[in-house]
Amino acid sequence: MTNVRDFGATGDGRTDDTKSLRHAVEQGGGALEFPRGTYRLTAPLEINLDAHGPISLHGQGNTARILMDGPGPAIRLVGTHRKSADPASFEPRVWQHQRLPTIQGLEIVGNHDQADGIELDGTMQPTIVGVAIRRCRYGVHLINVNRNLLLANSHIYDGRGAAIGVFFDGVNIHQAIISGSHISYCKHAGIKASKSEIRNFQITGCDIEYNFGASEGESADIWIDAREGTVREGTIASNTIQARPSAGGSNVRIEGARRSDSGSVGLWNITGNVIQSQEVNVLLRDCRGITLTGNSFIASTKRTLVLERCANIVVGSNIFDNNRDYKGAHISGIQILGSNSVNLQNLILSGSIAGNAQEGGAIEVADSGEVLIVGCQILDPEFRGIDIRKSRNIKVSDCQILDRRTPPKMIQALRTDETA
Repeated sequence: MTNVRDFGATGDGRTDDTKSLRHAVEQGGGALEFPRGTYRLTAPLEINLDAHGPISLHGQGNTARILMDGPGPAIRLVGTHRKSADPASFEPRVWQHQRLPTIQGLEIVGNHDQADGIELDGTMQPTIVGVAIRRCRYGVHLINVNRNLLLANSHIYDGRGAAIGVFFDGVNIHQAIISGSHISYCKHAGIKASKSEIRNFQITGCDIEYNFGASEGESADIWIDAREGTVREGTIASNTIQARPSAGGSNVRIEGARRSDSGSVGLWNITGNVIQSQEVNVLLRDCRGITLTGNSFIASTKRTLVLERCANIVVGSNIFDNNRDYKGAHISGIQILGSNSVNLQNLILSGSIAGNAQEGGAIEVADSGEVLIVGCQILDPEFRGIDIRKSRNIKVSDCQILDRRTPPKMIQALRTDETA
């Protein structure tokens, strides 16, 4: 390994180490080791992978800190790959010089309002492991074309301003895996994809929480925005996803372009998560082909699940609950609006206060078609169990709708108009 101190870096937290670290990249042996200390940067440490060959940045015993005291990313990795992940599409120089750039065991701290953590552009197999990033505008920022991202066992925390923990920003990427990480306290989004072309996107085993901001407008812990671009083939599994209710906030928000087939975003599985404490726990808008199974939902102040203009959605074997140990207001419930081919099955909805005396209920279906509601338990709803309006081909069967309170408050178990 190349010790960056051998190239003049001081790590004293005061000296500008930008030139010394660039020198270490240019003249070192590729494996750069950062001994304990704070390495101050005033401009990005940009690494041209094609020019410098395979590279890794390693913090010795996880004791090294990079302090970004200027605008832009502390570390920018730049490659040349602009094609698919098919092995036949790779130029020899990509395998020889650019594969598997690795950042491990470093802390990156932003000390400038426009400071970012790590930026990836044109990379193949970028691997980020055991990294802590805080006080940055964007923790990990992906642009242009990248392939086969692994982000694991890392902490992205307390972003600066309207921050985003991991930002897929107008990027074309196939194979992105985020696992075993804490992504918290970024006021705009924990993980966000916008204006991107993404396939094979996995978010597993993470704690993604408190990514909200009452003064920052809309926010989400996980936000897949495919109103421009397409995002398909994804999994959100075995995560804890929670925040606090904020205006325009969701725990998981997935939205596509306004297309007749709702096809710009979809083929997603959301399974085995604990999702709680936002205005809307899961918002799906203009989506197609999504399953939500085996999740536990707690405490939403507007709705637990909202489907708007969606198609081919399965919601099965989930719990929509409000444990009394969790304080604060809640409304909960499911809204299906302007959607078709939706299957709700084997759900428990407890204590929903959604709706009002005139309309609405624990499950509300409006302007929709081909909806099955099968084998659900709807317990102690404030107004109605199921409310169906201006919809067609709706089937409700084998459901148990009960008000167990004394005296009971439920107005109706099931209400439907003549269109259903």
